[in-house]
Amino acid sequence: MQLSDFDFDLPESLIATRPAKPRSSARLLVAAGDAITDAVVTDLPQWLRPGDRLVLNNTRVIPARLSGLRHRDGEAGPSQSKIEVTLLEPRADGTWSALLKPLRKIREGEVLVFSDALSATLTAKEEGQGLLAFNLAGEDFDAALAEAGAMPLPPYIAAKRAADAQDKEDYQTIFARHAGAVAAPTASLHFDAPLLQRIVDMGVGLTEVTLHVGAGTFLPVKVEDVTTHKMHAEWGQVTEKAAAEIAATKAAGGRVIPVGTTALRLLESAARASGQIAAWEGETDIFIYPGFEFRVTDALMTNFHLPKSTLMMLVSALMGQERVKRIYAHAVEENYRFFSYGDASLLIPG
Repeated sequence: MQLSDFDFDLPESLIATRPAKPRSSARLLVAAGDAITDAVVTDLPQWLRPGDRLVLNNTRVIPARLSGLRHRDGEAGPSQSKIEVTLLEPRADGTWSALLKPLRKIREGEVLVFSDALSATLTAKEEGQGLLAFNLAGEDFDAALAEAGAMPLPPYIAAKRAADAQDKEDYQTIFARHAGAVAAPTASLHFDAPLLQRIVDMGVGLTEVTLHVGAGTFLPVKVEDVTTHKMHAEWGQVTEKAAAEIAATKAAGGRVIPVGTTALRLLESAARASGQIAAWEGETDIFIYPGFEFRVTDALMTNFHLPKSTLMMLVSALMGQERVKRIYAHAVEENYRFFSYGDASLLIPG
């Protein structure tokens, strides 16, 4: 398998920079077997059955993008310059790994000031990242970050516009509970309370799991032989309750349908050891590409993904490469909106 096998032409005009309003009014491409149907997300219950189960990722995106100033005393006197920071993940010692621009100009020990309440010291540099020790912790840190930080929009949106106050609502699911992600589980952004209630009322179960989506989800694949690509690791948890609900659905003949590739990757990680879903917690770097054996997933709701991305490889593993090419050609021809703020697809293998 070559990287070029997962490429396609995408007009830039189809890259969404704002979500549909209301959330559930986004378009929905349903690929069931060989058929393709154009619908909207509010139509989703038409393709669900009583006894099915949707699996939702309840991670919460933190406002991980910070703008600040670095202060330095030099021979010419005190000076300051702008700094841009994207938090990546907390370390066990309480520091945060982060992307800093410009990292090369910042010295270890320098203090970065983001607001009157929030500052951090650069303690180390490693592998193109900086380690930051903040002046606050716990709820005080969360409150100061919420005030000073902006939502970490994906690069293809950030290149077109800056994040604003509206993104703090738009780039968060309505069931976000556990803070830690620096990218949203975007397929879940299409759900609002009325749609979830309709789904529950028809006898479809809802199960929540947690996978803290990392910035690595946007890293390009740089190898031509895709099987040699190394995935970034992300922390996730499937609780005993969640595993029991999913196992009961499988045993009763219902379908397990992850909402988003993050939920799917977590479920398949939790099933790798024994071949069946089980409670699980830890970091996963599972890489799903054609030839992968799915042990839990029966269908997938997901947005439309970047050319030559690991997520294109994942949906190709589920549906088949040629089938995905036809699905994406249809989506482009019909002007579906792509990527994080774009439209959705429901992929049901034949």
